Amino acid sequence: MTDRFTTLEADRLLLRRLQEPDLTPFLAYRNDPEVARYQDWEGCTEAEARGTIQAMGRAEPFVPGEWFQFAVELRETGGLVGDLGFRITEDGKQAEVGYTLAREHWGEGYATEAVSRLLDHAFGVLGLHRVYATLNQENAPSAAVVERLGLRREGAFVQNAWFKGRWSSEYLYAALRREWLAREDGPG
Repeated sequence: MTDRFTTLEADRLLLRRLQEPDLTPFLAYRNDPEVARYQDWEGCTEAEARGTIQAMGRAEPFVPGEWFQFAVELRETGGLVGDLGFRITEDGKQAEVGYTLAREHWGEGYATEAVSRLLDHAFGVLGLHRVYATLNQENAPSAAVVERLGLRREGAFVQNAWFKGRWSSEYLYAALRREWLAREDGPG
């Protein structure tokens, strides 16, 4: 058996397990309508938040077919700024990534830094072949994050998802392991 996951360190951030002290900030940003705007949820009850935190405390990341939510913590203050979702496909060769940040931390580069650190791990340590992200075409800030990371837009789907009572269109972005490892700035 491998060691139990604890953290992945980035320059300003730690990616770690969600913990009970995260409940209040987790509830705050998960119930912010602007944060939820492009997410598949509208909000979160305290019971749902506690359930997520407890489940992630027991779960291990990087298990094929299972989503894992990483807490994104500011190293300087220990404060929760958001979370990353990550799911390796059943075949263990690809993964999907998603991210949610508290609105007061938008535009500070935290999503880019957190996802970059996770992709370094996914491609370097885990040796995954491809990581992808699907996002609403109206979510320009999210598209800017994945483009800044060097993910390639592989597809544009027209009204492919029934989302919050209407048809929405999505983009598919991805990077291959060889592309990520060959980046000019190298692994972060």
